[in-house]
Amino acid sequence: MAQRAAIVTGASSGIGLAIARMLGEEGYGITLAARRPEKLAAAAQELREAGYDVQDVAGPLSEEDAVKAVVAAHEQRYGRLDVLVNNAGVGIGAAVADIETKRLDMQLDVNLRAPILFYRECARLLRAAGSEHRNALVVNTSSISGKRGQAWLSIYSATKAAVIGFTEAMNKELNADGIKSTALCPAFVDTAMTDFVKGHVQPSDMIRPEDISEAVRMLLKLSPACIVPEIIFARAGEDL
Repeated sequence: MAQRAAIVTGASSGIGLAIARMLGEEGYGITLAARRPEKLAAAAQELREAGYDVQDVAGPLSEEDAVKAVVAAHEQRYGRLDVLVNNAGVGIGAAVADIETKRLDMQLDVNLRAPILFYRECARLLRAAGSEHRNALVVNTSSISGKRGQAWLSIYSATKAAVIGFTEAMNKELNADGIKSTALCPAFVDTAMTDFVKGHVQPSDMIRPEDISEAVRMLLKLSPACIVPEIIFARAGEDL
């Protein structure tokens, strides 16, 4: 059994898969979670073929029972949790007068409610890891739009700003238990989520998923005394 273990949500592609691959390289046992079973299973198989210890648990992470199922499956297999990566997210653009309630609720549920539920369900395991080595880590994928709201992405921006605020609150609440939290705030990353803008911004000019995973690798190696509340990833040439 792996000496350290992690849960990664939104792990079937993009940033989540890159972080999961890095955790595998670092020797973590990993539970991968995402909504689409076939896509998640393919990602898990790719990591297994690379020699990493992974399991995949598919489900709609906007639902409480799905969150509980991921955490229960993780504990049953690995018995511990050192790193939680709340990466699953959805962004749906609309002018404020055209916001559909269903799409509003989807973004609130996936981007904000699910991370909160994962904290709640994982608190006991994270505290156990924090008690052991004082370096349990929660990584929350926010966005540069959580730092400065974007027109037509108002709900997405609001949820990502809330993630930053919740991360700050969790550091104040949980750090005494040896648990750190970091919000990742990237500009456009070359993933499927940014396909809508690739007619205006070339993929080669975007941040790479591996840029994000390497930042998380750095967080794993910091001393217990060092907390990084957030990391902003700006694209070259953008205003900072």
